[in-house]
Amino acid sequence: MQYQKEYHSPLGEMLLAADDEGLVGIWFQGAVHFGRGLEPGGREGEHPFLSEAERWLDCYFSGHEPEFQPPIHWSGTPFQQTVWGLLRQIPYGATITYGELAVRAAEQLGRPGMSAQAVGGAVARNPISVLVPCHRVVGADGSLTGYAGGLERKRRLLDLEAAGRTCPDQAD
Repeated sequence: MQYQKEYHSPLGEMLLAADDEGLVGIWFQGAVHFGRGLEPGGREGEHPFLSEAERWLDCYFSGHEPEFQPPIHWSGTPFQQTVWGLLRQIPYGATITYGELAVRAAEQLGRPGMSAQAVGGAVARNPISVLVPCHRVVGADGSLTGYAGGLERKRRLLDLEAAGRTCPDQAD
């Protein structure tokens, strides 16, 4: 069974979703691919993974780098999961290009190469916005391109990370 809860972020309403294995989604309302993978009849309300995601987001949106990660229960192809795992390795406040991410994905999958467009497709379908930082992926020239939550949100998320402080009192 899935559990769902709304979260009021400074950048707009978000929907959080989890099952008994971890988070399955965090989406900005109205984002591309909003709610993809949600099961019908999800239960509204509290769940420990949703509470942990709220704590993480509260820390993040207060301008601090969270030092913990709520568990994630991926639902995607092996290729998508590889790309999403690589997104989690992008340091707070840093960016990477789609091309650089494609090189890393190819290396991890043991392939001679991979297109940045294929990686971009996987990045766009990341179901766990902000916590899995697809907003840190930029164009080859450093320009802000392709964010399912909108480019203005992407810009604001990157600006928020520029301070790079650690969230106080993060006991797990």
